[in-house]
Amino acid sequence: MSPQVPPARPERSRRASLPAPFEQSRNPEPQPDRGPQNAACIIGPLALIAEITHRCPLHCVYCSNPLEMKSRAAELSTAQWITVFEQAAKLGTMQVDLTGGEPLARIDLTELIAAARAAKLYTNLITSGIGLTQERLNALAHAGLDHIQLSFQDSAAAPADEFAGANAHEKKLSIAAAIAKHRIGFTLNFVVHRGNLARLDEMIALAENLGAQRVEIAHVQYYGWAAENRSALLPTRAQLDRSLEIIQAAEARLRGRLRVEYVVPDYYARYPKACMGGWGRKLMLIDPSGEALPCHAARTIPNLHFENVTKHSLEWIWQESESFQKFRGENWMQEPCRTCDRRTLDFGGCRCQALMLAGDAAATDPVCSLSPKHELVTSILYRVNESPEIDTGSSQMATLVRPSWIYRPNPS
Repeated sequence: MSPQVPPARPERSRRASLPAPFEQSRNPEPQPDRGPQNAACIIGPLALIAEITHRCPLHCVYCSNPLEMKSRAAELSTAQWITVFEQAAKLGTMQVDLTGGEPLARIDLTELIAAARAAKLYTNLITSGIGLTQERLNALAHAGLDHIQLSFQDSAAAPADEFAGANAHEKKLSIAAAIAKHRIGFTLNFVVHRGNLARLDEMIALAENLGAQRVEIAHVQYYGWAAENRSALLPTRAQLDRSLEIIQAAEARLRGRLRVEYVVPDYYARYPKACMGGWGRKLMLIDPSGEALPCHAARTIPNLHFENVTKHSLEWIWQESESFQKFRGENWMQEPCRTCDRRTLDFGGCRCQALMLAGDAAATDPVCSLSPKHELVTSILYRVNESPEIDTGSSQMATLVRPSWIYRPNPS
């Protein structure tokens, strides 16, 4: 089903209004219902996000890693990660997403994948592809790797390398051809934004040509390093409208051959997404040092302590820890969420986004059109839609501005 544009609704602002916001598009990953929202009914996470390292050869301007990253010395050992996978499987976890940073920076990645498969977990590798040789790919496949998500910054080398802060695009093309020859699930990931939406058609064509079974095209989430570059990354409404036309045409043309997934930016949605499927409801993230988090950006919430898997079991952390209980269920909700019919669908939106925009992690996510602080988001969108276009390499743009990017560094 394609994203739908709802009918117009009154705006709070007296300024000339933007077109009506979008309904939030489908989640790119299936998220089965887990029933009532109380801790007793939530047995364990469906998926484990294993950030096995923060080290990465790229310096992406929209990286979701925290501003303060974990060093190599702080990373969990091979044996500790294997214990985590075994505990997760006993909790009923079905899938492990091996990510980072760049997971290929771990020399024990093959051993970790083999251990996850031995624990009967579906193994998904989320990677830039840098450091993935044919020999190493063969070893990962032999160890039991089920699926690879290969990230691209753009369809063209020059802007892709600019957004990545490294010369990586041609290397990705080379390893993509090798991945397509293996009996492994293959998805191309594109993170899209104001600087590359003009080449959306070319991105979809690249996924076709490289032999992927699925292409995930997701707008930047404005946490971590992306928040630092938000003014240059947020697309205009005209860009978003055009992108929806392209996606709808691609879905129709490629149905049965290439699965096309598209996620619109939160700031243009009428209602917020159910971030991570709901706080402490479906997913658990383990950072490189072993801290267990309900979401990628949870560490930005002050006065919230996160337990470490080296000191507590996954089961105790999931069921009993303060951090996973904090925003689980509905008791913490403020109005209008507390009495909203959508409270079991989007759970009030993203807690970290509420903190970043409204200054209160318990507030209704301001991207929601029902939030009393929604004006914060509409003000940002007005500035974006009134500002000059960002230089994306398109000769059709009349006014071009080269952004000054803040690049993600590499931890020690």
